[in-house]
Amino acid sequence: MLFNKDHFGFGLLLGFIAPIFGLFGYYYWKFSLFTLNEFFQVLMLQKSLLSGIISIALIANAIVFTVYINKQKDKTAKGVFIATCVYALISLGFKWFV
Repeated sequence: MLFNKDHFGFGLLLGFIAPIFGLFGYYYWKFSLFTLNEFFQVLMLQKSLLSGIISIALIANAIVFTVYINKQKDKTAKGVFIATCVYALISLGFKWFV
Protein backbone atom coordinates (compact mmCIF):
# COMPACT_ATOMS: atom_id res chain seq x y z
CA MET A 1 0.00 0.00 0.00
CA LEU A 2 1.18 3.54 -0.72
CA PHE A 3 1.27 4.79 2.87
CA ASN A 4 3.27 1.78 4.08
CA LYS A 5 6.33 2.82 2.09
CA ASP A 6 9.55 3.56 3.93
CA HIS A 7 11.19 6.02 1.57
CA PHE A 8 12.85 9.38 2.30
CA GLY A 9 11.43 11.08 -0.82
CA PHE A 10 7.92 9.95 0.05
CA GLY A 11 8.39 11.45 3.52
CA LEU A 12 9.50 14.75 1.99
CA LEU A 13 6.43 14.76 -0.22
CA LEU A 14 4.12 14.07 2.72
CA GLY A 15 5.98 16.64 4.80
CA PHE A 16 5.44 19.37 2.23
CA ILE A 17 1.79 18.49 1.52
CA ALA A 18 0.44 17.89 5.05
CA PRO A 19 0.84 21.51 6.23
CA ILE A 20 -1.18 22.66 3.22
CA PHE A 21 -4.04 20.54 4.52
CA GLY A 22 -3.36 21.97 7.97
CA LEU A 23 -3.53 25.51 6.56
CA PHE A 24 -6.89 24.88 4.90
CA GLY A 25 -8.16 23.16 8.04
CA TYR A 26 -7.23 26.23 10.07
CA TYR A 27 -8.90 28.47 7.49
CA TYR A 28 -12.17 26.52 7.77
CA TRP A 29 -11.93 26.45 11.55
CA LYS A 30 -11.13 30.11 12.23
CA PHE A 31 -11.56 32.18 9.04
CA SER A 32 -14.49 30.60 7.21
CA LEU A 33 -16.36 33.93 7.33
CA PHE A 34 -13.86 35.25 4.78
CA THR A 35 -13.48 34.03 1.23
CA LEU A 36 -10.32 32.10 0.53
CA ASN A 37 -9.03 35.03 -1.51
CA GLU A 38 -9.65 37.47 1.37
CA PHE A 39 -7.92 35.08 3.75
CA PHE A 40 -4.77 35.02 1.62
CA GLN A 41 -4.87 38.80 1.20
CA VAL A 42 -4.95 39.21 4.98
CA LEU A 43 -2.03 36.79 5.29
CA MET A 44 0.03 38.82 2.82
CA LEU A 45 -0.71 42.04 4.72
CA GLN A 46 -0.16 40.58 8.19
CA LYS A 47 3.22 38.82 8.02
CA SER A 48 3.18 38.04 11.74
CA LEU A 49 -0.13 36.24 11.27
CA LEU A 50 1.41 34.25 8.42
CA SER A 51 4.27 32.92 10.53
CA GLY A 52 1.83 31.93 13.28
CA ILE A 53 -0.46 30.13 10.87
CA ILE A 54 2.47 28.29 9.29
CA SER A 55 3.43 27.14 12.76
CA ILE A 56 -0.09 25.91 13.42
CA ALA A 57 -0.24 24.20 10.03
CA LEU A 58 2.88 22.25 10.99
CA ILE A 59 0.79 20.38 13.55
CA ALA A 60 -0.33 18.28 10.57
CA ASN A 61 3.33 17.30 10.08
CA ALA A 62 3.62 16.37 13.75
CA ILE A 63 0.71 13.97 13.29
CA VAL A 64 2.18 12.44 10.12
CA PHE A 65 5.62 12.19 11.74
CA THR A 66 4.18 10.45 14.81
CA VAL A 67 2.28 7.95 12.66
CA TYR A 68 5.40 6.97 10.73
CA ILE A 69 7.60 6.79 13.82
CA ASN A 70 5.04 4.47 15.45
CA LYS A 71 4.98 2.33 12.28
CA GLN A 72 8.81 2.20 12.47
CA LYS A 73 9.11 3.73 9.00
CA ASP A 74 12.17 5.77 9.89
CA LYS A 75 13.16 6.92 6.39
CA THR A 76 9.70 8.33 5.74
CA ALA A 77 9.64 9.96 9.18
CA LYS A 78 13.05 11.52 8.45
CA GLY A 79 11.67 13.05 5.24
CA VAL A 80 8.71 14.49 7.13
CA PHE A 81 11.08 15.90 9.75
CA ILE A 82 13.31 17.57 7.14
CA ALA A 83 10.26 19.13 5.44
CA THR A 84 9.09 20.38 8.84
CA CYS A 85 12.47 22.00 9.42
CA VAL A 86 12.27 23.74 6.03
CA TYR A 87 8.79 25.07 6.83
CA ALA A 88 10.01 26.20 10.26
CA LEU A 89 12.91 28.11 8.68
CA ILE A 90 10.52 29.76 6.22
CA SER A 91 8.24 30.73 9.11
CA LEU A 92 11.15 32.23 11.04
CA GLY A 93 12.28 34.07 7.91
CA PHE A 94 8.86 35.67 7.57
CA LYS A 95 8.85 36.60 11.24
CA TRP A 96 12.36 38.10 11.32
CA PHE A 97 12.95 39.55 7.86
CA VAL A 98 9.62 40.44 6.26
